[in-house]
Amino acid sequence: MELYLISLMTVAALNVMLAVGLNMISGFCGQISLGHAAFYGLGAYAAALAAVAGGPFIGNLLIGVAVAALIGFFVGIISLRVREDFLAIATMGVGFLFLGFVRKQDWLGAEMGISRIPAPPLDRTSFAVLCVGLAAAIVALSLHIGRSWMGRTLNAVAQDEDAARTIGVNVPRFKLAAFTIGTAAAGLAGGLYAYMTQLIVPDAFNFIQSVTILAMVVIGGIGSTWGAVAGAIILTLMPEAFRFINDYKLLVYGALLLVVMRFANGGIAGIANALITRIRS
Repeated sequence: MELYLISLMTVAALNVMLAVGLNMISGFCGQISLGHAAFYGLGAYAAALAAVAGGPFIGNLLIGVAVAALIGFFVGIISLRVREDFLAIATMGVGFLFLGFVRKQDWLGAEMGISRIPAPPLDRTSFAVLCVGLAAAIVALSLHIGRSWMGRTLNAVAQDEDAARTIGVNVPRFKLAAFTIGTAAAGLAGGLYAYMTQLIVPDAFNFIQSVTILAMVVIGGIGSTWGAVAGAIILTLMPEAFRFINDYKLLVYGALLLVVMRFANGGIAGIANALITRIRS
């Protein structure tokens, strides 16, 4: 039971990293991404290859972060000319491109993926604590950005790019910054995932995973860091607490998204803010 809870805590921490990273892209900057799992996979594959080659634990994680951030930067450059629905389709294409590539490369294990990844130099409890600590660091960074001048600038870009340009905001630079930071967080989660499972396969980073990460952000409250944390934790624990919904997980997630968008488009964070306001008044 203890090992189960430790594993659940580790998975929840990784999902928090993914959700908070995507929230920096979609919530702070208004760039809807449907390919976030591709950067998760890039971090996992890069760290796994480095680990199999005999690299050090921390160095391998940093390689995963760097690869995901670098590809995210270039994808961000390509995506600068598209907005809204077209941007969502473009990022979805990145996800399919990633899957198509890794499934055809023998040096990446093709459909079988990469196995025999060395175990991290930590016991399971210490590894879980490390994941929680790194997730907390990403949350702290997101909160800092959200409260800083950069966060206010990103919000201006999300609200109206043209208006932001008229007041002197370098829109491409801030969009690229958000995309790079968000994908770097996904790369870190991917590297940790590779060490946690010691086996990675392409299907772990498919389109459904991207939609699940987006669901965490939307249900939690897009644009809110604490909302992304809450959404990630809830959608991690829900299938474990209610085992009978495992076979209908996507159906439940879809229903939750419809309810949130119809009755509480601010998500869990919006509901919490409304309650706090009512109590104070």
